[in-house]
Amino acid sequence: MMLLKYLEIGFVAELSWWWVLAPFALAVAWWAWADASGYTKRKAMEKMDLKKKNRLEKQRESLGIKPRRR
Repeated sequence: MMLLKYLEIGFVAELSWWWVLAPFALAVAWWAWADASGYTKRKAMEKMDLKKKNRLEKQRESLGIKPRRR
């Protein structure tokens, strides 16, 4: 959109620069919130835990150990 606005192509040329640059401001706000709230760290830990679980299950399967039932 920014390139279309700069080159004055299509309906974007008629939009205000505020509408064109608003997604960038929203992205910065999202990243600031995600870092401040711990969302990013929590998601990274969940991903690592899933990898660990899958690795352990694969090792148990290769050893012929049946998976635990809960």
